[in-house]
Amino acid sequence: MRARGEHAFHVVKRLWGFDKTRYRGIAKNLARAQTIFALANLYRLRHRLMPPGATCAL
Repeated sequence: MRARGEHAFHVVKRLWGFDKTRYRGIAKNLARAQTIFALANLYRLRHRLMPPGATCAL
């Protein structure tokens, strides 16, 4: 069973395939990682964010 903070890593690594990253500079890698984890959190909460009665295609 995954700990509470590890679910975003599951989405990023397993579902989206971001296992490794190339070195593009500290600032670029940090910006990309923060964006990916923000999207992973939105992906995990997509059902709560939808209005009642709506369906999700993902």
